[in-house]
Amino acid sequence: MDPRDNEPDSPPSGEKDPEMEFPGPHRFTRREAKYRKKGIVRPLQSKPIKEPEEESKQISSAAQRNLLYGEALYSIIHRIGQPEPEHIYDTYQLFEYLQKAFNVDPAEHKAILEHVKGLEAPIMCVKVTVKEAKGILGKDVSGFSDPYCLLGIDNHASNQSRDRSSPSLDRKQKQKAVVRNTIPEDQMHRTQIIGQTLNPVWNETFILEIEDIDNARFHMDVWDSDDVESVRAKLGELTDLHGLKRIFKEVRKEKGQDDFLGNVVLQLRELKCKEDCWYPLEPRTETYPDRGRCHLQFLLTHKKRATTLSKTPSYIVHRQLLQQFVCHEITSHEARNTTWNGEISPHGASILYLHATQKDLSEFHQGLAQWLAYSKLYQSMEFNSSCLLHHITTIEYLWVQGRLQADQKAELAVSFNSLLLYGVSLLQRYRIVFPLSAPRSVERLQGLLRVLIQMCKTKAFRELCALTPDLQERVTEAIKAGTHEWFDLKRQHLQPMIQNEEENFKSLIKLVLDITGDLRSCHLTWNKCFINTIKVDIFSLTFLELEELVSQDFLSQLPPLNHSTSPQLSELRYQLYLILRELHQLHEHLPNREAPLPLDGFHRWFADSLPSWLQKAYTTAQERVQRAVQIDQLVPLSELQKHSASTVDLSTCYTQIGTTWQQLNWPDPEEAFMIMVKLTEDMCRIAVTYCTLIKHRAEELSVNEDAAKAATKLCVVVNNIEQLRLVVRSLPTKLNWASLEHKTSDVISAGQFQHTLHDQLQGAVVCLDRAIRGVVQALAQKLDDGITKHLYSLSSISDSKDPNDSVIPLMKFLETELQYMNQNLVQENFNCLLSLLWSHILSVISGLSAQVSPSSRYYQRLHVALKNLEMCFHAEGCGLSLEDLQTAEFIALDQELDISSSSTRSLIERYFQERMQHQLGSSSEKYGAITIKADYRLAEQKLRVEILNAVNLLPLDSNGSSDPFVLVNLEPKHTFPAVEARSTQIKKNELNPLYDETFDFLVTRDQCRAPGACILLTVFDYDTLLSNDFEGEAFLALEHLPGLQGKETEENHLSNIPQTRLPLTHPQPKGDRILQILESRRSDREAAAFVKLRGQRARKSLETKH
Repeated sequence: MDPRDNEPDSPPSGEKDPEMEFPGPHRFTRREAKYRKKGIVRPLQSKPIKEPEEESKQISSAAQRNLLYGEALYSIIHRIGQPEPEHIYDTYQLFEYLQKAFNVDPAEHKAILEHVKGLEAPIMCVKVTVKEAKGILGKDVSGFSDPYCLLGIDNHASNQSRDRSSPSLDRKQKQKAVVRNTIPEDQMHRTQIIGQTLNPVWNETFILEIEDIDNARFHMDVWDSDDVESVRAKLGELTDLHGLKRIFKEVRKEKGQDDFLGNVVLQLRELKCKEDCWYPLEPRTETYPDRGRCHLQFLLTHKKRATTLSKTPSYIVHRQLLQQFVCHEITSHEARNTTWNGEISPHGASILYLHATQKDLSEFHQGLAQWLAYSKLYQSMEFNSSCLLHHITTIEYLWVQGRLQADQKAELAVSFNSLLLYGVSLLQRYRIVFPLSAPRSVERLQGLLRVLIQMCKTKAFRELCALTPDLQERVTEAIKAGTHEWFDLKRQHLQPMIQNEEENFKSLIKLVLDITGDLRSCHLTWNKCFINTIKVDIFSLTFLELEELVSQDFLSQLPPLNHSTSPQLSELRYQLYLILRELHQLHEHLPNREAPLPLDGFHRWFADSLPSWLQKAYTTAQERVQRAVQIDQLVPLSELQKHSASTVDLSTCYTQIGTTWQQLNWPDPEEAFMIMVKLTEDMCRIAVTYCTLIKHRAEELSVNEDAAKAATKLCVVVNNIEQLRLVVRSLPTKLNWASLEHKTSDVISAGQFQHTLHDQLQGAVVCLDRAIRGVVQALAQKLDDGITKHLYSLSSISDSKDPNDSVIPLMKFLETELQYMNQNLVQENFNCLLSLLWSHILSVISGLSAQVSPSSRYYQRLHVALKNLEMCFHAEGCGLSLEDLQTAEFIALDQELDISSSSTRSLIERYFQERMQHQLGSSSEKYGAITIKADYRLAEQKLRVEILNAVNLLPLDSNGSSDPFVLVNLEPKHTFPAVEARSTQIKKNELNPLYDETFDFLVTRDQCRAPGACILLTVFDYDTLLSNDFEGEAFLALEHLPGLQGKETEENHLSNIPQTRLPLTHPQPKGDRILQILESRRSDREAAAFVKLRGQRARKSLETKH
């Protein structure tokens, strides 16, 4: 950093640094008193600084421009030092840039250039700052030194010094290159002595004049100052043997002779305009080659410049030059349709750099000039505000109030206030200055805010503009004022040419739309910029101001109560209500809302228009539905969408009504409930009307069409009504009734809500269901006749034909018709149709099965038809579910047909199975019981039955007793054709006879396992003259007897066979369905014989008597 940064800057315009005062007392040696000198000081009287505006009153702007142009040429011509890597060194390129920047033609440039070349050359100087040194040698007994520096310029160095031919020659010259041997005493300069240190810090600046820059060399020696002290005093400082050696060396030296610590010799022509480096201290001998290093700063400057503007303060000239370059840069970028980023081109930066260094313009004054130039140009030309941010940061970083004179402070304060006023004025008109339609508008606004904030935070601003109001306060007032101005401009711009109520409403609608859009932009974009930078919530400010202005403007145009309005005006009022609600809803983004807002309760201004809005919504929907039905051709929209075009319009109508409800969003809970009641009633009426209209439309289109096309129309009608039913049932969700119920819970009870809305909607759904069922029934009736015809045809088919082949015509008919219906009906309605057809089928087949037919094949055909229809209607889960198909009627019919279609032997087997099942369930012994033992002997292929006894037999003789015997049969006869019945002995006058008789039957195991195989035990009362009386019968199934599972019963283990006690039963005299079926088969002898036998038993049954 420049050493001047820590001290007050030197006065501009040729004023030199005052002689530096060293802090604290200092004791000088004789040598120091002899050689001590400081930089050449030429104190001048402080001159008042004139603004260029004041000078321009005496000379024209063209002349002023020429003077500034000449000043720049003078800096280029008389430049010294090596260029910076990023700067332009070519003189002609710099001249060309100047010509473009000042818009100077070649002839004029040549004339000014000749004039400038004729001016006296400036005195060239080098400003040297000796900063510090590190690691120097310790020459004193204490191990430290008391270093000081001697420095100067050797202006008469020979060319041989620049052309060294050998290292030995270089070393000899360095040994002799000490300041006191090279430079006259009056041209030497000396720093302070820093006592007892190896790392001295001087921070002293000297200005040295240069006579010949090409040959001049800079010399600086570092010496250790030695005062005359006694040996005794030095012995007191002794710390080690090395120090003792130093004492002996001091004794040999001349009294008061200083020690050489090292030197720095530099060619000035090799320096840059600014240098800030560490240089090694070179030795005179090789004894101690590493002698530390020294930090030096160089600045090559001018004195006594011959230009006219040299009398003007340097920073003002520099500012004028900078302004000229900035204007040129901005103009050049505008010509190329590009945006200037704030960086001066390398040509301009090179010229400014030369001018600043030659005039010894401090970094602070350069920053001040840049700020003054940029802040002024920003108010008239467009460029990136980040440049201002950089320069105000520079001023803040280097600010020391004492650096500026009073007029400079005033100028800086004026620039602060001017930019602040300008920036606030831009913020007041931010909608126009930073439109969102323009690129980088947000970035530009943020940049301006940051500059204003940073400027107001600087110490310079707080000290120079202490009475300026707070920035947030000024911005807040500017936003409010700008909002009022913007509103007034908008209202004037939208003012209608014809003043009437309708045109005024249109104008107000446009105004509120613009305001709402502006507030949205403010909330989404601008507010973030202001809050993140300046902490001002402009959305809240703008919203409150605009709501108040809109409220006042609307109330001034509000018509009186009970004022009749036309439909056009009612529609405009509805539009105005919607956009006002949209505007007012933005209050949700306010961070704090305590006080009431101007538009709170604005809905009351439109209460008288609400009925006409609702009626308009209903009328519009009704008319649209009627038009949609009139043009509907009842053709499905697609394979997946099986309803027609009118349902799309109908759904749109319902959506529009729902949109109306959402748009209204009426704040009053009770009134909102009544609005919903009215809308629900209207939508239910529309649904019922649509059902009537669409059915009439189907009738109109089916007048001259065949049955198939008419059925297609009915399918579409059903699908349309079904689609409508789905829409109606979804209304509570779409209209968010749950939220409405919660909102109105304080004024509307849950019961009233349910009764008024839900019941009303359910009534409409019931009407739609009834309409759907009616149309589906009409479709079903068209199929009923065909199904009945095919079912009745089964009775006339020959018994020789396979039953499965008999039902093929019926199944083909249903496949064709149902496939067609499935393609044209939605699944729910198709299932409804199947349900109706299934009920009809069961009814027809039940009627057919009730007809008495001697042929089992007839019933087989009916049964096959029933089972095939069941599979057809189930369709592997794609049709009716099995629960819907297998009703009680179906199950009874299936069982009936299964029995009726069975063969005679199957029926006989089933009969015995039922009797055995009945036997197992019988526990009453009112007719007595019989006890037996039975087993099968596999090895002998023999069934053994042992009749043990009978008990509690009925007395059938007149003497009050009976003569019982047991008849043992193996049934059914077709299973055991070769087995004869066996009989026990007759027990006279015995009601509890004991028999203990065994019977063996030669039968196979397969016979015993046959369906219905059983032992029939019949107890009779023997009668000599008449037929035997029937005591009762019992049935024992063979399949579970011991030995039939493969385990043979041994002869000697016969006693292990369990006894079986069987209650005696009597058959039912009538009602047995199997016997009825067998009885109908008169041509079947086996059936007739079985029925005859069982009929005899039934006639002797006492079941009816008990």
